[in-house]
Amino acid sequence: MLSQIASRAGRAMNSTVHVDWSLYGGAESTSPPSVCQSTQSSSKPSSGRPGLRSKVSAYSSTSSTSSSTRNSRSSSPVSSAVGDSSTSFTSDDDDSLVDQHNNKSTGTAQQDELDDKPLLSVAANDCTMMLSGSTVKQSIVTVDGKAWLPAIVPLDTQSTNDFLWMHTEEPHRSRRMAILKAHPEVKRLMGYEPLTKYVSFGVLVLQLCVAIYLSQCTLLHPFSWQFLLVAYAIGGTANQNTFLAIHEITHNLAFRGLRANRLWAILVNAAIGVPYAMAFKPYHLEHHKYLGEDGTDTDLPTKFESVVLRNVLGKAFFATFQIFFYALRPGFVRAQRPTIWHLLNITFILLFNTLLVRTFGWTPLIYLLESSFFAGSLHPCAAHFIAEHYMFGGIQQETWSYYGALNILAYNVGYHNEHHDFPSVPWTRLPQLRKIAPEFYDCLPRHTSWPMVTVRFILGNDSGLWARVKRPNRDAARAANKSR
Repeated sequence: MLSQIASRAGRAMNSTVHVDWSLYGGAESTSPPSVCQSTQSSSKPSSGRPGLRSKVSAYSSTSSTSSSTRNSRSSSPVSSAVGDSSTSFTSDDDDSLVDQHNNKSTGTAQQDELDDKPLLSVAANDCTMMLSGSTVKQSIVTVDGKAWLPAIVPLDTQSTNDFLWMHTEEPHRSRRMAILKAHPEVKRLMGYEPLTKYVSFGVLVLQLCVAIYLSQCTLLHPFSWQFLLVAYAIGGTANQNTFLAIHEITHNLAFRGLRANRLWAILVNAAIGVPYAMAFKPYHLEHHKYLGEDGTDTDLPTKFESVVLRNVLGKAFFATFQIFFYALRPGFVRAQRPTIWHLLNITFILLFNTLLVRTFGWTPLIYLLESSFFAGSLHPCAAHFIAEHYMFGGIQQETWSYYGALNILAYNVGYHNEHHDFPSVPWTRLPQLRKIAPEFYDCLPRHTSWPMVTVRFILGNDSGLWARVKRPNRDAARAANKSR
């Protein structure tokens, strides 16, 4: 059995891996001309840009190589067993396919007893290592789950001068295929969640009621501490919830049809005060499909940010004003081509804000804007921005989950490994996904406290803007190869 696995792994490392884009929820407008990804060798950089290098590299190159081997080992048999169908129920070109898929996926999946078991099961000794605000736990897992355990390096060997450059495939595609092989019933979890529209609309109404109420309190100045406290405690929580509602809607998980999802995203965007929903959509889908790719994934800090904001004051500045970094960075890194949806989003928000100001004065709009600022600043729920993809404690893991109570306020975005593995599974079913496939998730390092993540990020020396996994830009690599 082991020799057969090794043989198939060797063939997989030299073969082209086909990607089923239908599993990327909402990915209807950013799929590339080809739906093929080639597994890259980690022996040397594939980018043609000068100065691109692996980070320090005794452990960096070793990690990349072992990651490539592990992923190939588990994804090869899975790929052949599950199949490489490229269904397009998230395609913009055919809304009926979206409706057809979602009509089959509206209910909560039942956990059936299946005879289909993982390829190989190996018991491991229980081993738990506690970190401040996070935990690394290894328990009884299958070889499929252990294949994605990250490398852990001593902190004194970890360079802070550059990002961690890897030349292996991002981990979520191969783990998705392995989970579908071991637990095909996971597909029944996919589909839209009707509850999303009710929750997001309720939060919108809450924000408008608070904003209008404050406008009637003539003794409260919009920049008084009492006003700011309300904007932080209520508004910051509500608008962070709205950000994440738009995130769910971006994956087409509130309604059956694409247009309904887009229109609803524009509506709930009113609570934020600035047009955001339609600009966020393409950037976020590229973040899923090209995770860590330099120049494409705009969630990644730039080299300038990592150099200028290296010390404690710089990291505190970033954490305080990160909403502006997320809003402005994409325009510098990868500007979008405006569409009619962008125009509709901007027009609606401008008209809504004008009506709000003319009817109730400037106070309600100031409250909404302050709420949006606090939602992306030093707020407990805002810590998920840092918790999701920054590395900590020398653990070379690029996606982290959090399973604590704050998920109640945040559409379960803490289930972030689960979300990246299956973006088409809505927030209400992510806990069930973890229960169905615990051998793939319970062994991974995870955060235990969002607020402590922010504290560790700012004050600790084991994380910073440099602590991100980056991959060479594919277009630059292709251009370099053609020029040779």
